[in-house]
Amino acid sequence: MIEVTRLFDFPYYQLENKPNDSALVTKYDGKWTPMSTKEYLDKANAVSRALLKLGVQKNDKIAVISSTNRTEWNIMDIGVLQVGAQNIPIYPTICSEDYEYVLNHSESIYCFVSDEEVLEKVNKIKNNTKLKEVYCFDHIEGCKHYSELFEIGKDESTQGEVEKRKDEVKPEDLATIIYTSGTTGRPKGVMLSHWNITSNVLASSPRVPLPPIGETRVLSFLPICHIFERVLIYVYQYAGTSIYFAEALDKIGDNAKEIHPHLMSVVPRLLEKVFDKIMLKGEDLTGIKKALFFWAVRLGEKWEPYNANGSWYEFKLKIANKLIFSKWREALGGELGTMVSGSAALQTRLARVFGAAGMKVMEGYGLTETSPVVSVGMYNDKNYKIGTVGKPIDNVEVKIAEDGELLIKGPNVMMGYYKDPEKTADVMTNDYFHTGDKGVIDEEGFLKITGRKKEMFKTSGGKYVIPPLLENDMKQSLFIEQIMVVGEGEKMPAAIIQPNFEYIKDWIDDNDYEIGTSNAEIASSSIVIEQIQEDITKFNKNFGKWEQIKRFELTPDVWSIDDGHLTPTMKMKRNVIRKKYDDLYEKIYRP
Repeated sequence: MIEVTRLFDFPYYQLENKPNDSALVTKYDGKWTPMSTKEYLDKANAVSRALLKLGVQKNDKIAVISSTNRTEWNIMDIGVLQVGAQNIPIYPTICSEDYEYVLNHSESIYCFVSDEEVLEKVNKIKNNTKLKEVYCFDHIEGCKHYSELFEIGKDESTQGEVEKRKDEVKPEDLATIIYTSGTTGRPKGVMLSHWNITSNVLASSPRVPLPPIGETRVLSFLPICHIFERVLIYVYQYAGTSIYFAEALDKIGDNAKEIHPHLMSVVPRLLEKVFDKIMLKGEDLTGIKKALFFWAVRLGEKWEPYNANGSWYEFKLKIANKLIFSKWREALGGELGTMVSGSAALQTRLARVFGAAGMKVMEGYGLTETSPVVSVGMYNDKNYKIGTVGKPIDNVEVKIAEDGELLIKGPNVMMGYYKDPEKTADVMTNDYFHTGDKGVIDEEGFLKITGRKKEMFKTSGGKYVIPPLLENDMKQSLFIEQIMVVGEGEKMPAAIIQPNFEYIKDWIDDNDYEIGTSNAEIASSSIVIEQIQEDITKFNKNFGKWEQIKRFELTPDVWSIDDGHLTPTMKMKRNVIRKKYDDLYEKIYRP
C-alpha cells in the first residue's frame, strides 16, 4: 500500500487505488486529449531518467513557466521531484526582468516554457542566467521540444537509479520554491517541503465535496504556479478525479459547457465578472422575463444555508431555480455543484446568490507560506457559514495575537524564505507564522478575516479604517469594477475607482444617454459619476461616519496584471496604484 508522504506519491497512490483513463485532460487542436494515470507516470519516469542523463543532481532547480495549466506541467512536476530536484514554478505574466531575478535567485539550470510568448521573454534574459537549456511544450522552431526528454529517457534500464533517488527523498526535504507575486518589492522565495504540501493536501481532502460514485470532472484554470491551484491538483489526484485543464480564462464558459465539471476553484474577481455578465444579460430582458430574473436575484441575495429561511422561502427558491437559476448552471456545464474560492475576500452577496443557484461557494483562507490551506468551508456537517472562511483544517492551529493578527502553527508552515533568514525570522515567533492578516474566531469555531494589518490605516483624526471591508461592499455596485480606498493620515477616507466599462456601455445604450462610450468619456461623465455617487452613498450606510468614503475619482484605465495594477492572483498592488494615480489623489485631498 502506497503511503503518501511526498508529492510524487500522489499519482502512484492513484494508480494503485483509483486508476483513471482520463487522469489529466488537455485540449490540443480543438480536441480534448486524455492521459491515463499509467501513461502520466510512464512519461514522468522517462523525464526523470532523462534528467539523470543530463546530469541533474539532488537539489538542482528546474524552472517551469506555463501560460495555461496543462498535462505537460504535471509530468514535469513529478519527473523533477522524483530525482530529488526542485520544481520552481514562475508566474508567466511577470516581466522579463522578474524572470531574470527568479531564475538567478533560484539558480535554476533548466527551464521549461509553454509557448512562444513566454519563450520570447526567457530568451531576452537567458544569457544573464545559469540556464543550460530551455525546452518548450509547444512545437516552436529554434527551441527544443520537451518530448526530447522522452527520447533521452526511453532506456528503462536506468529506472533503478530513479527508484534509488526517489527513496532518498525524505518528506522534510525541499520540494519547491514559490516566488510570491507580492504587492510590493521583489518577490520572496517561499520554501515548501514535500511534507508541508502533502500534509496540507491530506488534511484538506475531506473538505472537498466529490460525488461518491462515477467519474468526477474538475475544471482547472487558476494558475498552477500558485500554491492554491497546485494543492487542489494533488487533492484531485489523490481522489482519482479527471482533471480538465481550461484553454484560457476567457474560454472557461465554453470549456465548462463541453466537459460539465462537478467542481472548480475560483477567485472572487472571477465570480464578480461572471455575475456582472449574468446581470448584463438580465438587463437586456424585457417584460415578465426581466421581472422574474430580478425577482430571482433578489431572492438569491437573501439565501441562507441549511434551509434556515423556512419552507415558504424554499418553495419560492424552487420556482426561481426552475425558471432562472437552471440557466445559470447550464452556462457552466449544468453539473457544477461547488466552487472553492480563495486568494481574497468574497462578497457575501455572491456567496448567497450562487448558493441559491445551486452552485455553493466554499470560501477558504491561506497563504503561500502555509502551503496554503489554513481553513475552508464544507457544506456537510454544517461546517459552512457565509461571511467566514470555514473552520481550520486538522493539524493546523490558528491563534489570535493581542493585536488581532492571525498566527498559524502546523506541519504546513513553510521552511522559510530562500536565502533570506532575516525575513524568515521577521515572520516567525517560535513555531508560529505571522500572517499579517487580522481575524476573529466566532463561538462556533468559524474563522472570519477582517483585513490585512498593512492595509489598515489611520486618518488624521486618529480613526482606523480597514479598506478591504469598504471595497468589498462598494464592489456590489454594477458600475464599479475595481476600487481602492485611500486616506492614510488624511482627514477622511476616499477612493480611486476603475468603472465597470463593459456594463456602463450597455447601460448608456439602454437609456439612450448622450455620452461618449470611450473609457475616458465614461470616466469624466457627470451622469456616470452621479450614478456611482448614488451607490457609494447607499453602501456608506453600512459603516461608521469616520469610515465612509467622502470623495472619489474615476480612472479611464482598465486595471490589469500586464499594466502592473494587479498581482498574478488579481490582488491590487496598492503602492503601484497609489503612485500611478498620484494626480487623482492630490485632486481629492488638495484640490
